[in-house]
Amino acid sequence: MEAPLLFALAQARLSAGDGAIQNVWASPRALGLVWAPDRRASMAPGLAWIFLLNPAQELWMLPEKSAAYSLLKAESRTDLSRKWSSEIKGARLYDVHGDPGERWIAFELRRRAITGRIEAMQLSFQAIPGRGGIRLDGIDLNPARIGMGAPFSSKQPEPEPDTPPMRKWRETWGDNLRAALKGQIADVLPGEGGLLRRHAEWSLQRAEKILLQPNKQSEERKFIQERRRLERYGEALERDRARHQSMLPLRETARKLQAELWRLKGMTNSVELLDGTLIELPHGQRVEETVQRWFNSVKKAERGLERVAMLERERLRQLIELEASVGQSTGIAIQNQAAKKTIKQKNSGDNKKVESKKTDQRADGKGRAYRSLMVDGFEVLIGKGDADNDNLTFKVAMPFDFWLHVAGLPGSHVIIRNPDKISEPPHSVIERAAELAAFYSKARNGGKIEVHWCGVSDVNKPRGFAPGKVILKRHKSVKVYPRE
Repeated sequence: MEAPLLFALAQARLSAGDGAIQNVWASPRALGLVWAPDRRASMAPGLAWIFLLNPAQELWMLPEKSAAYSLLKAESRTDLSRKWSSEIKGARLYDVHGDPGERWIAFELRRRAITGRIEAMQLSFQAIPGRGGIRLDGIDLNPARIGMGAPFSSKQPEPEPDTPPMRKWRETWGDNLRAALKGQIADVLPGEGGLLRRHAEWSLQRAEKILLQPNKQSEERKFIQERRRLERYGEALERDRARHQSMLPLRETARKLQAELWRLKGMTNSVELLDGTLIELPHGQRVEETVQRWFNSVKKAERGLERVAMLERERLRQLIELEASVGQSTGIAIQNQAAKKTIKQKNSGDNKKVESKKTDQRADGKGRAYRSLMVDGFEVLIGKGDADNDNLTFKVAMPFDFWLHVAGLPGSHVIIRNPDKISEPPHSVIERAAELAAFYSKARNGGKIEVHWCGVSDVNKPRGFAPGKVILKRHKSVKVYPRE
């Protein structure tokens, strides 16, 4: 941003009215000031000043409903925003200091404290590439209050006699240079209307060019990469499916050999059935070993096909969500509607099969073995005792559900239902379930406690283990306070 333009925009805002700063937010790369609407101001309400440090050092005026404003505000940090807000919220613009030839400008702000005392402060903005920064100093206080970006002195730098931007403006405006620097000539920016309105339109164009377009291109690249990854994943699953299906014909051959095993036992290399069929055996294996190995291979292939089907449904779900997030609805998206319907049908069928097998009664037969509640659309089950914990984990829960337990202390097993077979539940659901696991444990009256969580398929109970005691193959941890 040219130094004369920065100075002219600041002077135009000073002349527009003395509305107070009603909201402040800050992020590592921008400071946002939302001005309260003022009846005397010629500026439209709902506009905010944005002091941008990265990727450019510019002063923008953006509508609060614009996409660029939402994107920048989403990056704001609560602690940083609270610090800046406590210093300058409620202040009014009193004066502007700076040199039109230097990309450094200071805004004198004033506000009335609760005690009635007038607080004066100086908000300095240095828009020099590579050295952009923002600094807040108290005029009646010596030390600097806060700042961000590159550190710089609170004193205004020595004025430059004749910088290239000033020469350009002098050639353009001639005798009207002083009025242009005062923000009294709207034509310093293209567009229609007053200078502040043109500033808002110019800011939207700049935000689209240096902020929204690169962000959109980055999102498109991520979409393409993720879509290619899912396509490669689908090809790998298809290869696994073909490999498993190639093992299924061994069942019929093994059955034929098993039916005549009474006379073929001990034979190797090749055998001939009563119907004249010649069957080649693996080198060095007896026929009875071959039958057992083939039956085991078929069972393994069937389990593999079930696993591949589950992973394929999850892959299609991720692909649907990916395309929905980008907003594309052609080609594959049309196919995915049918895939989505197939997923629902398969999941509903799986759930019907599961319902007949689960046992939800307590070990003593009195009532259910667990408590049940809903957390953000997920059903959470909490065991009531050691024997009931085992019943909940190994009879009620399914392998694709999620399991939680407080680390190192006795407590209830907690299950998060996962009928959609997602890879990981939302973090908020994990935290709430962990709070319940900590509350229904010996750590109820303690402070922050660690809770282990994993898939139910990662929970194992060796023979002879006491009721409620298990071993985890792998797990993740989260620290929470106990809360019912």
